Amino acid sequence: MPIKIPKLILSIGLCLGVGVLGGIFTTSAPPAGGLTWYASLNKPIFSPPNFVFAPVWTILYILMGISLYLVWKKKAVPVIFWVQLFLNFLWSLIFFGWHNPILALVDIVALWISIFLTIKAFNRVNKLAGNLLIPYLVWVSFASVLNLAIALAN
Repeated sequence: MPIKIPKLILSIGLCLGVGVLGGIFTTSAPPAGGLTWYASLNKPIFSPPNFVFAPVWTILYILMGISLYLVWKKKAVPVIFWVQLFLNFLWSLIFFGWHNPILALVDIVALWISIFLTIKAFNRVNKLAGNLLIPYLVWVSFASVLNLAIALAN
């Protein structure tokens, strides 16, 4: 099946767009920017430096977009994909925008479950599409532990 460039660009763009929207809360959430607030938190020793997050998330959103494209070109995208994408955005709002690590922890657990279910759904359509989401699940697993550690320490 030939590559449909507009659909591929739209798929990647949708996922990157969610990242950009979430990034607004990370960098400029009132009353203090998300990064200013984040810097003031007690964080575990395994917390990566801030410069790691943007490139990792960019790669993950691109992989998510390619995965979306591989499924979308064959059939309608399962609702669970859109649920996980919304929960992904919501986490940034809750954690950085509302400065609420405990509620963000609830969201990220729901996000993890929805990513897992998305992988299962995508695997039924295209194995590569499901596999492309595995790094996302691994990163969100790490982010969940980090979120928990921050919630407990603050």
